[in-house]
Amino acid sequence: MAIKLSKKTLWKVFATWSNLAVSMQNMERMEAPAFCSAMCQAADELYPNDPEAKKEYALRHAQFYNSHVVTALLNVGLALGMEEEKANGADVPDDLISSTKSALMGPLAGIGDSLVTGTYIPILLSIALGICGTTGSIAGPIFYAATWLVTSFALGWWLFMKGYKSGIAGVTYMMKSGLTDLAVRAATVVGLFITGCITAQYVTADFIWSYTSGELTISLASKVNEILPGTCALMLTLFAYWLLDKKKVKMGMLFIIFVLLALVTTVLGILG
Repeated sequence: MAIKLSKKTLWKVFATWSNLAVSMQNMERMEAPAFCSAMCQAADELYPNDPEAKKEYALRHAQFYNSHVVTALLNVGLALGMEEEKANGADVPDDLISSTKSALMGPLAGIGDSLVTGTYIPILLSIALGICGTTGSIAGPIFYAATWLVTSFALGWWLFMKGYKSGIAGVTYMMKSGLTDLAVRAATVVGLFITGCITAQYVTADFIWSYTSGELTISLASKVNEILPGTCALMLTLFAYWLLDKKKVKMGMLFIIFVLLALVTTVLGILG
């Protein structure tokens, strides 16, 4: 009779990795303890009467592993699907399972870091900050926590089941089809749009210098903002980006630079 993992077991594998991936990290094998713990949730169903096979199974997944918590669920599902095939007598060498995990953990980490950590989470935080406003409304953190939990769970479960059902062919298709690059570009555009909105709302610096001749007073801010509203805020944001990205200035030093800049430009009557 063919072995088929139950929904309960699939859920236990998914939940174990999702909850323990970071909390079980160590410097020697990184997320391998969590990966092994997750996979071992299925050991009794895959090898119910074979203790030696269970030991080999556990050892295969105790090797070094490090990837993004959410996107790595595709790899967890893939490994589980390959293990199910192996338990059913298919010719799936141990090395193939291990090498597939190792080959995919880097690309999946890159996708997760750029799309989830580097783009999606900042977008959610930016929206939450906008909801908080200047009053510090609790609706902001509630929105962020609820949205992140729901969407990360949905994405993680979909990736996990996609890997489990599709096998290595599905992962290879995703990597070669160009869908990843398209998603990264789209998310980047949305992220820049949100960043621009937050900059315009919260960066309130403006030019205060004015020229006076007799009864005539010309304000630099009014003239500049007639051409491009928010010019000063945009310039300061781009300056911060230049320091962080091009000059590799640390965040602490950036704060000091902007405090000094604020003091000098205020004393000179340039910015306010």
